[in-house]
Amino acid sequence: MRISAEIVLLGDIGATNARFAMLADGVVGPVTWIEVARYPQFHDAVHDLLQAQFRGTKIFGALLAVAGPVEGERASFTNCPWTIDAGELRDRFGFKIVRVINDFVATARSLPHLEEQDLRSLGGGRAMPGYPMAVLGPGSGLGVAGLVLDGPRHVVIASEGGHATMAASSRREDAVLDHLRQRFEHVSVERVLSGPGLENLYGAIAALDGIDAPHRDAAAITKAALQGTCPLSRAALDMFCAMLGVVAGNLALTYGAIGGVYIAGGIAPRILDYLAASEFRRRFEQKGRFRPYLEAIQSHVIVHPAATFLGLKSLAASERLSDRA
Repeated sequence: MRISAEIVLLGDIGATNARFAMLADGVVGPVTWIEVARYPQFHDAVHDLLQAQFRGTKIFGALLAVAGPVEGERASFTNCPWTIDAGELRDRFGFKIVRVINDFVATARSLPHLEEQDLRSLGGGRAMPGYPMAVLGPGSGLGVAGLVLDGPRHVVIASEGGHATMAASSRREDAVLDHLRQRFEHVSVERVLSGPGLENLYGAIAALDGIDAPHRDAAAITKAALQGTCPLSRAALDMFCAMLGVVAGNLALTYGAIGGVYIAGGIAPRILDYLAASEFRRRFEQKGRFRPYLEAIQSHVIVHPAATFLGLKSLAASERLSDRA
C-alpha cells in the first residue's frame, strides 16, 4: 500500500506564502494559499487550515516541501522565522507520517511529469530523455537541485547551491559584486538572483552610477523595467537575466544536465518574454571550450502553476507506508 492511497496533506512552504492541497486517491485537490506573515508558527497555520477547510476529514499524514535546508525531520527557514518539526506535527495533529523535504527536491521530482504546455523554451538543442536534469528557481531565495536516473528510479540530488559564491563575467559585474561585498562580505548567488537580489542589483548600480534613485522593491523594479519607464530598473533586470544565464550554465556543467535545465520560482514566469530576449541564453552558452556542450542543452522556464505538487504527488506514489509508519 502506498501513501497516495490515503488522504495526505501536501504543502509547498515558502518564506512569503504557503500553499496547501489534499492528495486523495492519487488526485491533488484545490490549492489554498496562506500568507506566512499572518502566523507566528507553522502549526498555527496548519491548525487554521484544517479547521476551516478539512474539519472532520481523516488525514493520514503530510508531505511538506520547505524553502530551506532540512536536517533529519526538522527544517528552519533561511528567510522567515518558521521552524517545521515532523515529530511535533505528528504529535499535535495525529498524523501517522510526516515527510519534510526541501522544496526543490519536490520541484526536481516534478520534471519528468511536465508536459510541453508546462514549459517555455529558452533555447538549446534536442531533448535527451533519461539523462540528468537540473532546476533552479529565483524567488524569495534561490533553490537548486538535480535529478538523475538510477535504473527505473529518479534520484534527486539536493543542494544549497543558492549560497555558493557568485562570480562575475564582466568588468561591470565585477564592480557591482565588489560594491555588494562591502555590504555583505560574502556575495552568494542568492544575493543577486532572488527578489531581494534584484533589489541589491538596483541599489548597487545606482550607487556606482551616482543615481539618486527612489526606493523600489523587486515587484516595482520589475514593473518599471518591463514598462520601460526606468532605465535603472531595466539595467538591474538586464543584469539579473544575464547572471541567471551564467548560473544556469554552471549548473548544466556541474550536474552534466544534458537532460535539460529548468527555471522555477516566482520571478521567471512573470518576465518570460523579457528573459527570452535578454542575455540569458548567450551567457548560458558562454563557457569557452565547452560552448558546443552548452549549446546542445535545452533550457526552459516552468510555467505549470503547481509543479511542486506534481513532485509531492510523485513522492507519495513511490513511498510505501511501511517505510514511515
